[in-house]
Amino acid sequence: MAFYGYHRVSTKEQHEDRGVFELEEFCKEKGITLSGGVFCDKQTGKNFNRPEYQFIRNRIQPGDTLIITEMDRLGRNRSEILKELRFFKDRGVYVIILEIPTTQQDFSRMENNMARMMMETINNMLIEMYAVFAQVEIEKKEKRQKEGIAAKKLRGEWDDYGRPAAMEAAAFASAYARVENDVITATALRKELGLSHSTYYRYRAEYLKSKRL
Repeated sequence: MAFYGYHRVSTKEQHEDRGVFELEEFCKEKGITLSGGVFCDKQTGKNFNRPEYQFIRNRIQPGDTLIITEMDRLGRNRSEILKELRFFKDRGVYVIILEIPTTQQDFSRMENNMARMMMETINNMLIEMYAVFAQVEIEKKEKRQKEGIAAKKLRGEWDDYGRPAAMEAAAFASAYARVENDVITATALRKELGLSHSTYYRYRAEYLKSKRL
């Protein structure tokens, strides 16, 4: 039985130290060893096409435990979050979300069936509620971004805004290493990252150019 830690920061954030520290402190307090490792993505939470997350998803086994700090570190789309949590449950993987205390309890050890059912119901309700909060937050963020872009266009500042990057160059470099090591094909990686053909090869060209410098 292995314990995995996962944390994600958005492309605008620079460090994942705070989240990793929270994971390590929780495990230290509970006497847990993160034997599976701690994995971090610097990528948007809008979808789950993230290299480190996908690596955990494919590697984690029945009986293992995945620990994350907050629901929105897992994702920002309610239906997709619940879909991923169902995947882990069906696979026999236990998920602990530090901001939801009830997920830290193993209800299967409760002898009272009625009490266990009530706690599981409460836990599921909390998970649903936090998933909704995560989606609402990204919708508010997108609304503010659209309003900001519209305002820049009206002021004639659109050229200064530029086109947002599909993902961080460092994140692409980390993912592309698997192509170089023959772990995955270029086509499979492009689909995994959710990049168009032209965007993928633009990132690839920039990555190879940086290696030559």
